[in-house]
Amino acid sequence: MTRLTSIRFTENKLEIVNQLLLPHTTEFVEINSIEQAHDAIKSMKIRGAPAIASLASLALVLHLSRSLDLSPVPEYLISPTALESHIKPILDFLYTARPTAVNLGAATRRLSKTLQSSIAAGSNARTIADDLIREGRLIADEDENRNKEMSKWGGDWLIEESKRCGKTGGGLNVLTVCNTGSLATSGYGTALGLITYLHENYKLGKAYYTQTAPYHQGSRLTALELQTLQIPSVMICDTMVGSLFQNHKIHAVGKEFFAWSQTKLTFVEAVGADRVAKNGDTANKIGTYNAAVLAARHKIPFIVVAPVSTVDLDIADGSSIPIEYRPPLEACLVRGALYPPSFDSQGNKELAQVMITPSDLDGIYNPSFDVTPAELISAIVTEKGVAVKKDGETVFDLSGIV
Repeated sequence: MTRLTSIRFTENKLEIVNQLLLPHTTEFVEINSIEQAHDAIKSMKIRGAPAIASLASLALVLHLSRSLDLSPVPEYLISPTALESHIKPILDFLYTARPTAVNLGAATRRLSKTLQSSIAAGSNARTIADDLIREGRLIADEDENRNKEMSKWGGDWLIEESKRCGKTGGGLNVLTVCNTGSLATSGYGTALGLITYLHENYKLGKAYYTQTAPYHQGSRLTALELQTLQIPSVMICDTMVGSLFQNHKIHAVGKEFFAWSQTKLTFVEAVGADRVAKNGDTANKIGTYNAAVLAARHKIPFIVVAPVSTVDLDIADGSSIPIEYRPPLEACLVRGALYPPSFDSQGNKELAQVMITPSDLDGIYNPSFDVTPAELISAIVTEKGVAVKKDGETVFDLSGIV
């Protein structure tokens, strides 16, 4: 299958696809500095918790690689102390780009630990820089493989649960929110990776996805990925989730919290995560909590698919997860291609950004994330396995999958 990519990296060149212009224009933007990487993350030219962690790590890799090639070398490469004083503010700065996404914090902490370990080992500045370069590359490179692992864990678990309920394990219809595929990661995806795995193994009925306002990552990005992968899919507006469940006459079967439609189609809801608290409370793109409540009402399993790096054991529950609020103006604007289509001199579709609200609107609530309580979540899947709650419990023990 042909897959989209969010990051391209060679020895001396780091590029990202500008996701603000997708699906109509594919433009790769070169990242030449730490400041540009920070801006790309903050402005959402690149988004998705794993992808922004990869970009931050590779931006540091590029910065150090270019520094080592300079003659004479910069002053911060003269001594370990000077290098430490230079690197620590960079890592702190990168973390501020999008604080809710714990993968970014995990990546910067991991690089900071590498820095301290290399200094403690008595390494010189050049060796410390080489250690940071190696670790930064590893953070980005390991993402795709772990995505495939968690997708297999989650997919196989769903298939077996279906069979345990007396079904065939096939015809699984999966609803997802936002975008959690190759564009949001270094490859394959988390929740969308699970959908891809089911499709590759002929177990998927259809993928359903919400538009995901106000940035429309579903209708712009998930739609493009599913179309590219030729996976049968249906787009719905965020407000149509309840109608979808209701009109398919879904009913529960058994105590496994599974639901099956009268037309023999299985419904499951699978989402990614930007941070999972110790008890299983999960922060994800705004609108996820709404979908989880509706899933619970219709007894549909709600599954979180995310890498171990998304689990934050230092946070007891969702009440302590920091929630990012986007600029109010973003909720007033939509961007896309002109319709009917018109084209520029190079044959590209002409794009436009328009305001859909009254000008100077007062009172705009625009959080980027909401928190789904663990009690509404059926299973949490990482690359190390699947966690479910014990009978009678409302929270998770994540020790087995972290």
